[in-house]
Amino acid sequence: MNTRAYAALAAKSELVPYQFDRREVGAHDVALEIAYAGICHSDIHQVREEWGPAIFPMVPGHEIAGVVTSVGSSVTKFKVGDRIGVGVFVDSCRSCDSCRAGLQQYCVESMTGTYNGYERDGKTVAMGGYSNYFVINEDYAVHIPANLPLDGVAPLLCAGITLYSPIKHWRVGPGMKVAVMGLGGLGHMGVKFAVAMGAEVTVLSHSPQKEKDALAMGAHHFVSTKDPSSLKDHEKEFDVILNTVSAELDINQYLSLLRLNGTLVVIGLPGKPYAVEVGSLLNGRRSIGGSMIGGIPELQEMLDFCGKHNIVSDVEVIKADYINAAYGRTVESDVKYRFVIDASTF
Repeated sequence: MNTRAYAALAAKSELVPYQFDRREVGAHDVALEIAYAGICHSDIHQVREEWGPAIFPMVPGHEIAGVVTSVGSSVTKFKVGDRIGVGVFVDSCRSCDSCRAGLQQYCVESMTGTYNGYERDGKTVAMGGYSNYFVINEDYAVHIPANLPLDGVAPLLCAGITLYSPIKHWRVGPGMKVAVMGLGGLGHMGVKFAVAMGAEVTVLSHSPQKEKDALAMGAHHFVSTKDPSSLKDHEKEFDVILNTVSAELDINQYLSLLRLNGTLVVIGLPGKPYAVEVGSLLNGRRSIGGSMIGGIPELQEMLDFCGKHNIVSDVEVIKADYINAAYGRTVESDVKYRFVIDASTF
């Protein structure tokens, strides 16, 4: 299947138009015409080899929303015309305890990323969603509710599930106080989900100008962290803190905001390890946790939840020839709150 895309041909190079062939549709595969593909900050990290050696040419993209165009002979999960989503991975070992529990993101043999990696055959380079067509095994794709716009759904396949999974795992609900660190592509989804779960939500942001947006999304409170002393008034206040910030910071200041038995969940990836003062944990039996995306069952659960509550990402839709400019603006946090590529422009 000839596919039009945008690719980085070498590390740190700009993305350019590119064509390649997708595999034929196998017995358990579905083919989809991509409608929208989200731009995740991790795409930028991998194109620029900021997370280690990468594979080029690289077609990034793991926030994919589209419509099924054909199905393999043994497919039972989808039919032509279905609205379909593809996220951060496209396969896993299927046999380890994690995979059998529906937690494929924690596959013992490692999940197969949607791009910048090899398929399970160890030879085929996986190409991502900055393209007009995609082929995937039916077990690793999900149904998109009919009432949700596909452009706003695309970022849910990564940014959305990245926040939904820890919110569910730490059982956020009514009566709980939750803080969301950072109001970006990840953080704004944390606000929407935590509010929908019934929690009292506070946004902790270094961008005071985002207060109006945070409150419009449902947040109950907003604290500007430009002045670190502002955190003093919130010590021992929160049950759960969702840290979506990738910048380096003093994590101990935020640990002090946790109540007894509270947990700070690390979601963003900082450039350097945190220096944790043990006393920050001992004083209140506090915990630091971590969470990474979600498995296929939870991904479907999240989309169904979004359909029920009419939750989508706030997006700015762009044409393919704007991708490089969008990368620059994403790095500068100049987007509200996720760029999404119109795949018809590839």
